[in-house]
Amino acid sequence: MSISAVYTAEATATGGRDGRSKVSDGSLDIKLAVPIEMGGKGDGNNPEQLFAAGYAACYIGAMKFATTQDKTLAKVPADTTVTAKVGIGSRSEGGFGLKVDLVVTMPGLDKVEAQMIADAGHKICPYSNAVRGNVDVTTTVA
Repeated sequence: MSISAVYTAEATATGGRDGRSKVSDGSLDIKLAVPIEMGGKGDGNNPEQLFAAGYAACYIGAMKFATTQDKTLAKVPADTTVTAKVGIGSRSEGGFGLKVDLVVTMPGLDKVEAQMIADAGHKICPYSNAVRGNVDVTTTVA
């Protein structure tokens, strides 16, 4: 697989889950902390939250793009939302793994239309493509 990147984000982390992460252009500098559920203080953000925020936003963009490629799909409503829930836990094979639950809401579209757009979005979204076969992703159209 060959990818010709049109944009590359750069971030540097220090201290791991109890540290900081910042992007190279200075627009994001975030304190990281282990969540309370994992034995930490929870006084900062964590990688799962960042992944959830990125996946949700990117997936909306992918669904919008899908409708420009397939004119049989309805347009994505401006008030569309995607809620991404990213869970982390132990894998039976050892180490840790992720699971993702996406909840898609497209006001004004019937469920069948919205599901078609959601399915098309997964074929385009780089997050969906990156995790396919490695992370359990469920998508619910509300």
